This record gives sequence, C-alpha cells and structure tokens, in this order.
Amino acid sequence: MSAARELALTLSDADTPLYLQLARRLREHIDSGAIDPGGALPSERDLSEMAGLSRVTVRKGIEQLIEEGVLIRKQGSGTFVARRIASPGGRLNSFSDETRARGEDPGVVWINKTYAQPIEEEAAALQVPVTTRVARLGRVRLAGGEPLAIEHAVIPAPFLPDLDMLGDSLYQALERHGFRPVAGTQRVRASLATPTEAGILSVKQNSEVLRIERKTWIPDGRIVEFTRSVYRGDRYEFVSDLQRI
Repeated sequence: MSAARELALTLSDADTPLYLQLARRLREHIDSGAIDPGGALPSERDLSEMAGLSRVTVRKGIEQLIEEGVLIRKQGSGTFVARRIASPGGRLNSFSDETRARGEDPGVVWINKTYAQPIEEEAAALQVPVTTRVARLGRVRLAGGEPLAIEHAVIPAPFLPDLDMLGDSLYQALERHGFRPVAGTQRVRASLATPTEAGILSVKQNSEVLRIERKTWIPDGRIVEFTRSVYRGDRYEFVSDLQRI
C-alpha cells in the first residue's frame, strides 16, 4: 500500500521506549487519514522492516494501540484501524437498523429472554404496577461479529406477547404487533467497565464505556420500553445537531 511507504519512522526520543514511539507514529499516521477506518495495517514483518525495529517491539506498539481502541485484531485476518461509530443522538433508531445502515451485519447473543415481574425501579420507569407481567431481555449486541454493547430491556408483556418470534431487532418485533415506539428519552453518562462487562465486550477492566438509559413510548403515550445499556467507549460516540433558538 502506498500509504505504508510513508511510514519511514524516525524514532529518536531516547527517553521514550521504542514501542511507545512506534505507537505514537502509527497513531499520527492513522489520524492523518493515511489509512482509512477499517483499513488493514501493514504486517508486523513489514512494519519491522520500515521502522528498523524488532518484531517484538512492533508487536508491543500494536498492542498499545489495540488497548487504546485505535486498532482491532481480527483472528486469521490481521490488524485493522478501528471504525469509530457516530450514532445520531436525536434519532430513535434501533441498534440493528443503525448497524445495517453502516453496511454491517447485526448479531445478538442472548443472556436471558423470559417473562417475569418488574422490580420497583422498572415498574416506576414503565409506569405500571409491580404486579404487571413484563418481558425481561438481556443480550450482547454485535456488529460484524464484534461485541459492541450489552443491553437489558424490560417491556410490558402485552406489547411483546411472543418471545419466540423475537429476532435481532426488538423494534421490529414491537412493530409487528403495532407497538413500534415513536418517541423517547435517553440519558448517557461516562463510566468504567466492570470485570464482567469487560469480559463480555472483549475490553480491559476499567475501560471507558457509555451507560445509556432509554425510555420510549407509543403514540397513545404508554411507555413501551425501559432499557439500560453499556456501549464500548472506544468505538461509540453520540452526535447531536445543535441550533440556536
């Protein structure tokens, strides 16, 4: 690749370990647009030759950028520049719809999918009695086979009467029953991944994550969904259009 030839790495900072100098230079190279998001990084052997460094040093530099979320490694395929996903903050879209719009295949790994009764916090959020039957859904959301989010949703059972028909999109299932949400609110806050969340999302413990709490409702004002999610902070950013009033 022609962009790779420009990586004539000049590593001259005696006070900084060579692998960190390499990581910095690669980061600058990527930020300059020399390698597009999703593009492949040169092989460790090629980078070693270009930088005049050992493959062990090159591997450590690449691992540093993987930890930072700049690069991702795909087993059997190589190392690629991570795609930063900009999610429109003002639109009520499903994860599956947004993933398909980017040209990727959505996927789901179910943690739990059952009917139960809500705890007090959930009942208050849904504005229903604690005796109400609800669908409780826990799942890991995938894009292109990569885990990006953990979602825990609670839906009043009348809106979702058949869990066996639920595929990768909750909103499509709700729409089939005539209950697709038309509006909602969500809160986003920064946090750190717990050990369990880090394991599920394939990130390090205490990595940055975004915690999102969403409530949506149907045209008659009834709340149809209360969802709490954890999104990978190294892959997601929420973008909103602003206007002066």
